[in-house]
Amino acid sequence: MSPTLQQTAPRRYRAIWISDVHLGTSGCRAEHLLDFLRHHDADYLYLVGDIVDGWQLRKSWYWKQSHNDVVQKILRKARKGTRVVYVPGNHDEAARQYGGLDFGGIAIRQEAEHHTADGRRLLIIHGDEFDGVIQYAKWLAYLGDNLYTLILQLNRGYNWVRSQLGLPYWSLSQYLKHKVKNAVNFISDFEQLLAGEARRRGFDGVVCGHIHKAEVKDIDGVLYGNSGDWVESLSALVEHPDGRLEVVYWTQLLGKPAQAAHSAEPAASANLEPAPEATCAS
Repeated sequence: MSPTLQQTAPRRYRAIWISDVHLGTSGCRAEHLLDFLRHHDADYLYLVGDIVDGWQLRKSWYWKQSHNDVVQKILRKARKGTRVVYVPGNHDEAARQYGGLDFGGIAIRQEAEHHTADGRRLLIIHGDEFDGVIQYAKWLAYLGDNLYTLILQLNRGYNWVRSQLGLPYWSLSQYLKHKVKNAVNFISDFEQLLAGEARRRGFDGVVCGHIHKAEVKDIDGVLYGNSGDWVESLSALVEHPDGRLEVVYWTQLLGKPAQAAHSAEPAASANLEPAPEATCAS
């Protein structure tokens, strides 16, 4: 059984962004996400793509009860008043044909617009539209996905040994992303492209997923936020009542008292400056 957060009452944020869950794969950390959702509520919950991994499910069926529990938990939040907006990504691109429709209290949109508490307009988009490999060499994206799956399998075995030795989790793919020059350049270029698109369209910032690298920072006057993933980093992007955005990590929230949970990643936060409601852009 996975360890759980020690909070007794759910922590409430104004908004939560989650992406790249990859339900339907063995790499998905659904139990951890379920625990996170149990302990965190928000007025707005944005599912920023690759929630379900259609690529892997087409090859072989994998769906644990915990994956079903995550879906049920999200539907329950929608029934209880959370505004849930689902922006499909490339792995769950089949859902894009339903853009503009609402199902079970969940609004499916090609992209969305969120207004922070301090008046900033944020573009919500998965981000694969700005990945040249996805757009122009999809076969290479499939190959990369298979290699990534292999790395995750190796990583699970390695980290099982580390856990038996009392050592913390260590991510091989995250290490490679940070060390391999081309990967670093790709991430930097991706962030610049997304920030540039937000600026071109008159937004104050952008929130995306896709590259599995949680981040919130200023890029030439534009707020760039990435909600990370629930395969390795186990991260989400949250908005505090004052409009401040922050990346939070499930692993860092473990065992922390409720009053300290908001400062789990102090370096990954950004102050924005008062505001309307969140709206969806069809």
